Amino acid sequence: MSVDKLKAKLQPNRKKVMVSIRMPEDVVEDLKQVAPLLGFSGYQPLMRAYIGQGLRADLERLNQETELSRLVESLRRQGVKEEVLVTAVAEARAEYNVK
Repeated sequence: MSVDKLKAKLQPNRKKVMVSIRMPEDVVEDLKQVAPLLGFSGYQPLMRAYIGQGLRADLERLNQETELSRLVESLRRQGVKEEVLVTAVAEARAEYNVK
């Protein structure tokens, strides 16, 4: 991710849209209880933080997978044997927990 894109994502006054989601009552109550303990003003900012954390983790994982695919294709074009590629990819995925 570019530095400019990252800076834009860190701006606190980014435009927001209304989203409606059904959650079990007990989950909402747990969020309300945990939010102030973690320094959040309410359960909705805590939910945004949880969603943001999960999203960033998935974006990073997907970016790594894309980079790995490009590398494998480059190595294939250069004549690296398929058995070597399969082993190397399996090792890389295990190391970075990529599925």
